[in-house]
Amino acid sequence: MEKIRSAGQDQGKPCQPRSVSENPVVGPRASGLVTDKDGEAGDIGANRRCSRTQSSRKTSRSKPDRILPQVPNTTRRKFLGGIVAGAGFAIVPRHVLGGQGYVTPSDRITLGLIGLGGQGHVNLFNFLKMNDVQVSAVCDVNREGGGYISWEWMQGTGRKVGGREPARRLVDEQYAQQRGTGTYRGCRAYADYRELLAKEDVDAVMVATPDHTHAMIVMAALKQGKHVYCEKPLAYTVHEARTLAEAARQAKVATQLGNHGQATEKARLTQEIILDGAIGHVREVHIDQGRRFWDPPTWGGRPPEAPPLPEGLDWDAWLGPAPARPFHPAYHPWRWRDWRDFGTSPLGDMGCHVLSTAFKALKLRHPSSVEATCTEIGPEIYPRSFKVSYEFPARGDMPPVTLVWYDEGYTPPRPKALEPGRRLMSPIYIGDGGTLIDDLLIPESRRKAYGKAPRVLPRSPGQYREWIDACRGGAPAGSDFVNHSGLLTETPLLGNIAIRTGKKLQWDGPNLRFTNDDTSNQYLHRTYREGWSL
Repeated sequence: MEKIRSAGQDQGKPCQPRSVSENPVVGPRASGLVTDKDGEAGDIGANRRCSRTQSSRKTSRSKPDRILPQVPNTTRRKFLGGIVAGAGFAIVPRHVLGGQGYVTPSDRITLGLIGLGGQGHVNLFNFLKMNDVQVSAVCDVNREGGGYISWEWMQGTGRKVGGREPARRLVDEQYAQQRGTGTYRGCRAYADYRELLAKEDVDAVMVATPDHTHAMIVMAALKQGKHVYCEKPLAYTVHEARTLAEAARQAKVATQLGNHGQATEKARLTQEIILDGAIGHVREVHIDQGRRFWDPPTWGGRPPEAPPLPEGLDWDAWLGPAPARPFHPAYHPWRWRDWRDFGTSPLGDMGCHVLSTAFKALKLRHPSSVEATCTEIGPEIYPRSFKVSYEFPARGDMPPVTLVWYDEGYTPPRPKALEPGRRLMSPIYIGDGGTLIDDLLIPESRRKAYGKAPRVLPRSPGQYREWIDACRGGAPAGSDFVNHSGLLTETPLLGNIAIRTGKKLQWDGPNLRFTNDDTSNQYLHRTYREGWSL
């Protein structure tokens, strides 16, 4: 059984979950929001509880209005009727009258967001734009702090403020503006995801925490029958990825991995060129990831310093299932990807983005083998310079494929068809009848002569819209856990094991084991810290 923790408690001491009303609040009055006597923004209808069937969670369902105030012993229909009866003496706001494009609160997908750092805020911004989504609750182990980073957060890679309180304020301010009333108090903030899941009757959750905690949170949501959007990679270990995909299959909910590239037009153009046979049977795929934009840690092991814990950060909850260690800014708020205990290396970071199109175009499943070459930094830190090679068996009439990932310090061979002086891009697909770089045939003369491939694949309405439509009972999203991203996630994680062992490993995917080196099977999963389990 998992232990319950909340922000600010002493490490190692169990405690009961507490509501957000006990948490310090930063700045709601300054933003013009109406608050209760303790300064905490209130919640209108936040703790809704009702029983429902599994199938009803996949479509828009009836639920209490999250904007109208609660009126004792009065039904929503009677309350609205009373407003209409007195319309001659009152101005009725748009959210009551409705209008073109307006979605009633009872028809919205209610959403809880877990993990409000850089990418979590990017996701939040996008969900707030959707008029059929209601962000009901936010959760982060950090109350509020700086130093977060994201490529898309506002602009560039500048450091940003993150945490649950900035997210809560953003939600309330955004919905206040949309309503045109100047006030909104409907978003609750939590320090512990288990408390959010226990108290908030949301339809769906978004997970954007560090990699090592994805599986715990996703599984908890799936067990409650909630739709799930999870940032890539889906899990920290191969075993977790397989387990979550199966849990999602059984839960029959809408899922989506945060590998946004799969929803792009370029991904479909690449697939259609390959499906059209423009380069014949594909035999090789080369992916050049290039250099990271941040420098690696300078220590061979753990940092020697022990700086004070930032106020409002529950470090024990941040560690989750990972082995205990003291806080250091080298781990939080965003450098955790470099560390074996928390991240999944540059391969895990970008693999699900870049490999997705190749998996779909070439119908790839389990690789038959994986091996790696790298420069090792230390037992605590992932190497920054490495090459990983996968062999995939034949699939129907498609021949075997060699897929090679090149990271910082390694580069793929230059295709013979690429004109001198032309920049080498990737991914590179090499077939019996030609070469494709991303969605462009080479050389340029070949691209012009070929023209365009037949448009045969459905287009995406967008990464987030795919998932919300699936939550409403539509087609599965393009990177749902069951049909695509569960297996996709396993592939870079297998590469990490090859990097760690330095061996060529033969992989029996269906049976989840390496067949030629039993000692490597220990890295398919890891022992969780006491009190944590799937």
